[in-house]
Amino acid sequence: MPSEYSSTPIYLYNTEERRKTQLKPLEHNHVRMYTCGPTIYNFAHIGNFRTYVFEDLLRRTIKFFGLRITQAMNLTDVDDKTIKGAIDKGISLNAFTEPFKIAFFEDLHTLNIEKVEYYPAATDFIPQMIQMIEKLLEKGVAYTGGDGSIYFSIRQFPRYGCLSHLNLADLKPGGSERVSNDEYDKDNISDFVLWKKHDPQRDGNIFWESPFGPGRPGWHLECSAMAMQLLGDTLDIHVGGIDNMFPHHENEIAQSEACSGKHFANIWMHSEHLIVDNKKMSKSLGNFFTLRDLLAKGFSGPQVRYMLLQTHYKTQLNFTFSGLEAVKESLQRLNGFIQRMYEVQTADSKGLVTPVLDKALKDFSAALADDLNISVALAAIFDMLREVNRLCDNGLVGTDEAQKVIDLMKRFNSVIGVLQFEQNAEAIPKELEEALEMRQKARKDKNWALADSMRDFITQRGYLMEDTPTGMRLKKKETSLNVTG
Repeated sequence: MPSEYSSTPIYLYNTEERRKTQLKPLEHNHVRMYTCGPTIYNFAHIGNFRTYVFEDLLRRTIKFFGLRITQAMNLTDVDDKTIKGAIDKGISLNAFTEPFKIAFFEDLHTLNIEKVEYYPAATDFIPQMIQMIEKLLEKGVAYTGGDGSIYFSIRQFPRYGCLSHLNLADLKPGGSERVSNDEYDKDNISDFVLWKKHDPQRDGNIFWESPFGPGRPGWHLECSAMAMQLLGDTLDIHVGGIDNMFPHHENEIAQSEACSGKHFANIWMHSEHLIVDNKKMSKSLGNFFTLRDLLAKGFSGPQVRYMLLQTHYKTQLNFTFSGLEAVKESLQRLNGFIQRMYEVQTADSKGLVTPVLDKALKDFSAALADDLNISVALAAIFDMLREVNRLCDNGLVGTDEAQKVIDLMKRFNSVIGVLQFEQNAEAIPKELEEALEMRQKARKDKNWALADSMRDFITQRGYLMEDTPTGMRLKKKETSLNVTG
C-alpha cells in the first residue's frame, strides 16, 4: 500500500474507553487482531455477515495503511447448539458441524471477505482450555461448583464490568450464561462456567476427559484460550458484534487477565445490529435471511457486500430490498465508469486529472483513518467519478490518465472489495449492433418512429444504450428481481 500513507494515524472507537483511540500496535507495523466468528450449527444470516464484512473492512483498512496484520477468527463447533444438533440427528459432532463450516467459507468467498491467518476450531484447543482452567483454579479465581462444574468468580476480578461499564451490584440473575436455562450450583448467580460437567441427558456421548472430570469447555473460555494461544496474552484489537459485548467479551477479559496478569485487548470494537424493514430479524416475522436466500432471489455477492458495507459499523443497519436495488444501481455506475476509462482513446493528456485523483485519495484515506468512516470514503470515490466524467465528456482525459484512474480505483477496491476490472469483452449480437446503427441513422434523418422502434427492439432483448466518448454502445442490463415476500 502507498508508503505516503503508511504513517497516517488510525483512530478507532474503543468500546472500553468510550472514545476514539489511536491504533498503536504492540509490535511496530504489525497488528494482532481477534474477531469473533460463527457458531457452526446453521447457515450464517445477513446479520452475522454485517459483522464479518465490517471486520473485513477493518482488516483491509489496516493493510491499506501499510501495516501487517495477523488475524484469528474462531469457529465455535462445541456449545449447547452444536451438541443438541448432533444429538438430534444421531451423528457425531464433527459430522454435524462440517457442512456448516464448508458453507461458511463458501459464503466468505461470495462476499469477497479476505481469508485470515487462523480459523481455530474450539475442539482443536481443548488441552489449552484445560490448562487455562488449572491456572485459574491455582490463583483462586475459579472454583468447583456444587454440580461438579468449574466456575469463574467475578468477585475475584475487580475490573469486571470494565467493557460494558456495568457495576457488579447491577448484574441480574441469568445474565452470565449463553443459554438462560443453564443453571448450576455456583457461589454467585452471576459467576460463569469455565468447564461444564458432562450430563449424559444433555450432552449424549460428547465430552472430553479432564482433571476436573469429563465435560466440555464453557463458551466464553474458548475464545480466550484460542486468542492467547495464537496471538499472545495481549491483543491489539478484539472485534465482534454488539450482542457479544456482554457477557461474552466481558467474561473473556476477566478470565484472560486473571490468568495472564496482563491487559487482554488494547482496543475493543463492536458493530451494531442489522434490522430488516425497521424490525428485528426473526423467522417468526418472515424477515430472516441468510446470504443464500438473497442469492436465490437473484442478487450477487458484491451487491450484498456493498449493502452491508456502506453504513458505518456503529450505526444500526436497516436492510431493505429497495436499498439493495439502489446498491445495484450504484455498483453499475461504478463499474460502468471503470469500463469507460478502459475505452478512453485520446492520446493527449491535459494534466487536469491528477489533482482530482490526489484529492480523492487524500479524502478517502482521511475518512478511513477516522474510525472507518465509510460513507465519507465512498463519497470521495463518487466525487472523483463525477469530476473525471465531466473531463471525459469534454475530451480532456488521455489514455495514460485513464489508466491512472483505473489504478486508483483498484487501490480503493483493495478496501471496499466490490468492483470489477475485467474489460467488457461480451459479444453483442449482430442484429442488435445493426439495430443500433439503424437507430442512429433514423435519429439523424429525424425518423423518430423508426428510432423508437429500434430502441424498443434493443431494450426488449435486455440491453441498454450508453453514450461514450467514441459514440453509442450497447451494454447488457441486469435482470429485474422480484423480491417481494
